[in-house]
Amino acid sequence: MVRQNTQRRTALLDAAVDVLAREGARGLTYRALDGAAGVPAGTASNYFANRTELLAQAAAHVYVRLAPSDAVMAEMAAQEPSREVVRRAMHELYERITADGAGYLALLELRLEATRRPEVRAAVAERIGRDIHANIGFHVEGGYPGGRGAVVALYLAMTGLMVERLTLPEAWEWTGFPALIDELVGIILPE
Repeated sequence: MVRQNTQRRTALLDAAVDVLAREGARGLTYRALDGAAGVPAGTASNYFANRTELLAQAAAHVYVRLAPSDAVMAEMAAQEPSREVVRRAMHELYERITADGAGYLALLELRLEATRRPEVRAAVAERIGRDIHANIGFHVEGGYPGGRGAVVALYLAMTGLMVERLTLPEAWEWTGFPALIDELVGIILPE
């Protein structure tokens, strides 16, 4: 078996996320990936046995890119659970996703591809399901206001808000997204 370079694998996965965001799932070919990563032709095929494996690994990697840092999670956990802490967490989420818009667009592209390919669906659904349950657990077990229903509503609201922000922000030019976050938190977690 050929020994693989983990830094090169990470660079390939980062490039795969960027290609997914820019070209869509159908544009993610070995050739496109090699070009985007700036590696010799044929390199990607040495790291990913087939396209399904590439898409599944890209799905896992996009979560690495989009996840909050350990410091952010520790800071949130160290504070007394409150509506204000949740509000700040939603703003941090917005800033993090906005900073890596390609990562979030790639995740949306993987979700769409999952509707067409059962093998991709299994990987994407497992990862997203795990993330949803982790968010619910953190909120409920942490004693944040609103319980399970509130965190589910916030998840769905923020998912929609991020889709709008990254795909058609000009449709929302009449308002600022940070102000919308404050409104959403206020509606979902009234004082």
